[in-house]
Amino acid sequence: MKWAEDESILRTLLRRIDDRRSPISNEIANKFERQIIMTPKIHPSILCADHGDLAGDIKRVTDAGADFLHMDVMDGDFVPNFGLGAEIFNTARKYSNLPLDAHLMVQNPSKHIKFFRDLGADIITIHPEADKHCAATLSLIREMGATAGIALNPGTSVEMVRELLPLCGHVLAMTVNPGFGGQEFLEFTVGKLEVLGKLAKQYGFSLCVDGNINSERVKQLYPMGVTNFVIGTALFREDPATMIRRIKEENS
Repeated sequence: MKWAEDESILRTLLRRIDDRRSPISNEIANKFERQIIMTPKIHPSILCADHGDLAGDIKRVTDAGADFLHMDVMDGDFVPNFGLGAEIFNTARKYSNLPLDAHLMVQNPSKHIKFFRDLGADIITIHPEADKHCAATLSLIREMGATAGIALNPGTSVEMVRELLPLCGHVLAMTVNPGFGGQEFLEFTVGKLEVLGKLAKQYGFSLCVDGNINSERVKQLYPMGVTNFVIGTALFREDPATMIRRIKEENS
């Protein structure tokens, strides 16, 4: 199922409800939007899980109320690290029914779309610097029934990808340099998130942020229009259920 695109459709429908509604129906619609749509979506980063007990950590975050599983795929070329191959995807599918969010930090991602779609990826996100024909690759992802996503590194401008946004159901903004967990949040990326938050309303994509995210960052970024949050180290070093419940309650 194209989860991010389904959510975008719900947002669009709510915006198009007749403006002549009574005050009571307006109140009901607004409450529905806050409760069903306007709740932060949590993507635990499986890269940061305990891979000695991967099945256990996957089950824990699933039971804790996570919304997606974030799968970082790295080729050692586009980023200086390797990570998350077929066996990790198979484990995630075996022990969770959550949609899989595949972040392809690889060169020439078009060669690998079918492979990861067949592994069960529901969202497939690519980097524009890694693909000579991004528009074609995004269209391929959509044709295969997944949600197409574009990722922006800290140094990637919004203008570089603006023309691609109508093809995307998901935009991933990096607030650390990709490749490793545990880095410091890059404050200069906040201005870009404000711009992307406005564009998310215009184009209907889900805006996700990845890079040293914790509950305080969610409170800062959620009002800007960031709706989805990849959380790694901060989530796995404490009780996931407690943290996810706190984030959703504080931002509902």
